[in-house]
Amino acid sequence: MRSPVLISSDTDSPTTSPAGAVRAPRRLARTAGVYYLVVAVLGAFAHIVRTQVFVAGDAATSTRNVVADAALVRLSFMADLVQATFLLFVVLALYRLLKQVNKNLARAMVMFVVVAVAITCLNMAHQLGALVVATDPTYATALGTGGSDALVLLLLDLQHTGYLIAQIFFGLWLFPLGMLAYRSGAFPRPIGLVLMLATPAYLADVVLQFLAPTLAGAISPIIIAIVILSEVSMLAYLLIRGVSRAPLPHPSPTDSL
Repeated sequence: MRSPVLISSDTDSPTTSPAGAVRAPRRLARTAGVYYLVVAVLGAFAHIVRTQVFVAGDAATSTRNVVADAALVRLSFMADLVQATFLLFVVLALYRLLKQVNKNLARAMVMFVVVAVAITCLNMAHQLGALVVATDPTYATALGTGGSDALVLLLLDLQHTGYLIAQIFFGLWLFPLGMLAYRSGAFPRPIGLVLMLATPAYLADVVLQFLAPTLAGAISPIIIAIVILSEVSMLAYLLIRGVSRAPLPHPSPTDSL
């Protein structure tokens, strides 16, 4: 009788061992988790710096903050560009991991992230512009101190608005990810459910920030809690466990949603 051959180095290779079958997907999931951790750490750093320097409606204070923390502002600029790049790595790794569950959902997940990253990277030009105007005396000479301060505030306001627009797609990508996680059998189903719940939370926050800022501020703790729970639970599971089993293919031959 021919003995079974175990091939664990190739993700797509069949194996007769359950442990071998999950080894490659688990390694891929943990790689996605490492990338996701980079996104979380650098994104949090950039967000903290932004909130420290930007004072809504106060041009003089915002400009002073940018000048005083110019090195941090520049670092946060680079951190945001790097984390946006790593978010692409995250979604590409997750696409490889989950595409057999449902290709349409996996493609939608990638598409939403690509749009979010594109908006984020273009939006960074506003932060760099604010830094240049605040630290280059040429602008104060040409526009006057009040004029250059107002321009810095305008650029920071535009950056804030740009992040809200990008947040639409940061929210949308979590829904197909949650559905894929829920259907795959590779993750606990509550993680998939809370990821899907994060999408309406993100979108509600965007709408309220534009139309009812006071109400948005009142319910923001609830929205933040949902978002943190969803993304941190997925991140932790990817890093610690990877996957509980190899993702199961979607049973529909048409690969419909």
